[in-house]
Amino acid sequence: MDIKTFPLGPLETNCYLATVGNVAVAVDVGGDPAPVAAFLTEKKLSLEAVLVTHLHCDHLYGVGELARAFAVPVLAGAADAFLLDTELGRGGFMGLPRVPAFAWEPIAPGEATYLGQPCRVLATPGHSPGSLSYYFPQAGLVFVGDLLFYRSIGRTDFDGGDYDTLLRSVREAVFALPPDTVVYSGHGPATTVGDERRHNPFFSEFAR
Repeated sequence: MDIKTFPLGPLETNCYLATVGNVAVAVDVGGDPAPVAAFLTEKKLSLEAVLVTHLHCDHLYGVGELARAFAVPVLAGAADAFLLDTELGRGGFMGLPRVPAFAWEPIAPGEATYLGQPCRVLATPGHSPGSLSYYFPQAGLVFVGDLLFYRSIGRTDFDGGDYDTLLRSVREAVFALPPDTVVYSGHGPATTVGDERRHNPFFSEFAR
């Protein structure tokens, strides 16, 4: 699986384009999707879906436009639906732009298939109630949104956030994955499960 990263939007949210062969999925299109669309067209890739880790506005600005351009669904956690009625989800929060309206479908945690590979949709609440992580075991990678960052964790002071819930999600869902699993976060550099277990200051009980 090939991963291309596009930092998009006012907060430079990491939009990921994952491809296997000529099929792609986009994760968290947080700004103008033009460079993503151009790459898909240039490489003659078939977009399968837009996966959203959580319904905060900085992860949503380009999802509708990209999904409409390629006639694919936008998928996100149902428990985050209420956020689209708040400035945190629809935009306006902290002066951020409004999110263009878009259609989306809820996806439940469990087993799915994307790019012809198994994908385990993990419920990882804490940053938001409906936060999801998308784990591709064959590729050895997981998209976690704003749950976990290199040496840090996501904020929990937004609507529906909860610090203890976030820590539990990381410990029970992400840290249960193989240590060499690559962690692709919503902002900043990639890391690995093993590296964060050893060095993330919020989880010192795992340090050796």
